[in-house]
Amino acid sequence: MYTVTSVNVNGLRAAAKKGFVEWLAGTSADVVCLQEVRAEKDQLPAEVHSPEGWSTVFAPSSAKGRAGVALFTRREPDAVRTGFGSAEFDGSGRYVEADLPGVTVASLYLPSGEAETEKQDEKVRFMDEFLPYLKGLRERAAADGREVVVCGDWNIAHQEADLKNWRANRKSAGFLPEERAWLSRVYDEAGYVDVVRALHPEQEGPYSWWSYRGRAFDNDTGWRIDLQVATPGLAERAVKAWVERAATHAERWSDHAPVSATYRLG
Repeated sequence: MYTVTSVNVNGLRAAAKKGFVEWLAGTSADVVCLQEVRAEKDQLPAEVHSPEGWSTVFAPSSAKGRAGVALFTRREPDAVRTGFGSAEFDGSGRYVEADLPGVTVASLYLPSGEAETEKQDEKVRFMDEFLPYLKGLRERAAADGREVVVCGDWNIAHQEADLKNWRANRKSAGFLPEERAWLSRVYDEAGYVDVVRALHPEQEGPYSWWSYRGRAFDNDTGWRIDLQVATPGLAERAVKAWVERAATHAERWSDHAPVSATYRLG
């Protein structure tokens, strides 16, 4: 059994003070993918950037205090690659992948966007470049006898079941028709599988992000935007997937919750 966990930490320095360190010490995951780290490795305490029992890879953004992704793995990766060959985005701290035995695991922080603004244009440019990369990644992995799982904050709710207030958000970034259509292409054209949805086809959610505004968490008014997107061979071996929702609002160390999946390898 092989467990992969993904979580947007909403600033790793802040999360470390609120409970991330204790959570990491208690997790049984073999790989942890982080997004929105918002820190250089040397800005973090040793128990965060080099915790005992973990090999860590950080891909910070060239824009200080923004974005940033990381991978924590129980064993040292065979290879690590930052970015996906994009002149615009490879220095933005939004993608890192590592080769582990039989599987390539990636941490993705797709731009959040903002409808009818330059931020949304940036998101569209990212998606336009990233889809061909995903296709090529799957092809290269297959030729090498490997599987792939791209974990992270995809910042798109694909279906109405993926956010509580979908009617009110039809013109909001993250639920725009063109974004949802693009994610369909990831599944239909590039041939990947949404692991959590495959295991929970009829469930509302399970949500992974709740706004800090109002009582969104207490009312479970959330979005399912943190995904594990895998090649079919790996998705078929997923035996369990779940969201580690905090018991109370006060116990949260991020506005996102960890999304985990356990795969049967070998």
